[in-house]
Amino acid sequence: IFLFVPAVEVKIEVVIPEKERSKEEMSPNGKASPLIYKVNGTARHYHLEEHPIASNPYHNPKDVVEASVCHVKDLENGQMREVDLGCGKALLIKESGEFHAVGHKCPHYGAPLVKGVLSKGRVRCPWHGACFNIGTGDIEDFPGLDSLPRFQVKIEKEKVYIRASKQALQTQRRTKMMAKCISLSNYNLSSTNVLIIGAGAAGLVCAETLRQEGFSDRIVMCTMDRHLPYDRPKLSKSMDSHPEQIALRPKEFFRTYDIEVLTEMQVAAVDIKNKTAVFKDGFKMEYNKLLIATGNTPKALSCKGKEVENVFNIRTPEDANRVVKLATSKNVVIVGASFLGMEVAAYLAERAHSVSLVELEEVPFKKFFGERVGRAVMKMFESNRVKFYMQTEVSELREQEGKLKEVVLKSGKVLRADVCVVGVGAVPATGFLKQSGINIDSKGFIVVNKMMQTNVPGVFAAGDAVTFPLALRNNKKVNVPHWQMAHMHGRIAALNMLAHGMEISTVPYLWTAMFGKSIRYAGHGEGFDDVVIQGDLDELKFVAFYTKSDEVVAVASMNYDPIVSKVAEVLAAGRTIRKRDRCGFFLFFRTGDMSWLTGKGS
Repeated sequence: IFLFVPAVEVKIEVVIPEKERSKEEMSPNGKASPLIYKVNGTARHYHLEEHPIASNPYHNPKDVVEASVCHVKDLENGQMREVDLGCGKALLIKESGEFHAVGHKCPHYGAPLVKGVLSKGRVRCPWHGACFNIGTGDIEDFPGLDSLPRFQVKIEKEKVYIRASKQALQTQRRTKMMAKCISLSNYNLSSTNVLIIGAGAAGLVCAETLRQEGFSDRIVMCTMDRHLPYDRPKLSKSMDSHPEQIALRPKEFFRTYDIEVLTEMQVAAVDIKNKTAVFKDGFKMEYNKLLIATGNTPKALSCKGKEVENVFNIRTPEDANRVVKLATSKNVVIVGASFLGMEVAAYLAERAHSVSLVELEEVPFKKFFGERVGRAVMKMFESNRVKFYMQTEVSELREQEGKLKEVVLKSGKVLRADVCVVGVGAVPATGFLKQSGINIDSKGFIVVNKMMQTNVPGVFAAGDAVTFPLALRNNKKVNVPHWQMAHMHGRIAALNMLAHGMEISTVPYLWTAMFGKSIRYAGHGEGFDDVVIQGDLDELKFVAFYTKSDEVVAVASMNYDPIVSKVAEVLAAGRTIRKRDRCGFFLFFRTGDMSWLTGKGS
């Protein structure tokens, strides 16, 4: 168990911009009217220790570089340019007559932001949709945790100069200033102000957001996992990654910002009346605010022989590492053409002797991407030696000396198998809440409102285990099990723990990576009735617009960046793209012009 509980008093060192100091509701430790938190029944007031903002942000002159990067007329409004300062690059942006300079790489996976989308004061990453404020560099939509460094811009004799920290140019990321806990020495270990159940993206972003907003009381995260929060999508995309390689934050980060993490700890029940979480080992912890972000649990096979050795759900780094080791030069059977199943198949195709994929549907991704896109993806897999067995299921797993030997299909086909990976979906990990009084729907999802609040005051939920009102689809209650969405859920929950009244309005954005190619996707296409495809499916260079009646509800693309990020910006602005706007589709594919994507239709 990692339990970071400093035994000494720690003072807060944060800088709050003046515009935020004036908003009493924006911080639990506001100067004018501090909020009061009760710990063990004792009311305690907390204030931030304020420090003036330095006029010169570069404390070490040797770490500073200043360079002329262009003439003022070299950039038109709405243009971006990657500029070289000698020891690193920056992204220069001109919008509304003003120049801004920030880091040029997305802190998430390093995408070149100059190829992204600039819109109304923010730039959106072309790969995975993260958004950054061009004036501050702050991250405004996810995935990722860090913001962009911001650099000083000045104009002299019609030349544009950028002044920047060499270190910031090299790292291309900035962690937002955070509070620390005022004192942990007085705490009862069995009581916390904020308890976060689950240490995925939603849980971590919630904890970080609380600290960024100046929250200085105790935060405890608990997880069934052995590890600190890690980049879970890489379990199927980069299966031989070790836990420390995919950690979202190093151990030192949690110590520095007094975020306690209890690993290998499972919550068995929640007592909402007494505001207590009961752990499987009998340990109890009181809370003032609770976030439930437990994610989901992979479905297992129900066939004969399901207990044999070398049958895996990919849930942890150890699972992924073990599969890669066992699959090398061996026969692999993957059950389920889900995102996980397909990504695992792609990763193992060059390593295994054979890869077979069993799926109940006739085409992979049919319900998500549509039949035509699904067939194009299937063709790509087949050209990479992946064999499909469609419209059938597993009836039996046969063993030899306790280990998997064969997979028998209901069609009668028998597949040689040394390893089997199961990717047939998941169910929300909410069984421990059934008697809690927290509202759960018929499928086991926690029901929350736009502020990620459950029906119980002080109890919030986020991530894959919830259904929430999606603004994009007229506030229809949906479950969106995407990495990006989990980040935003965690942020919204944290802000509303601090009484901000913030509602979620983000556009879902996801990606999948297979054989060095990526499909980007934005929107929510559930229930689409038509797919308008432009480009060449055979060449895997296309855009697919998913429509319902006359409205575009989602878009997917391969090798056509940044069209998905552009559509995401249009949808985020609350605009509607009409199916009948085929002239705009044609214009884009002839010229690359996306100005027609105003969302006004035609």
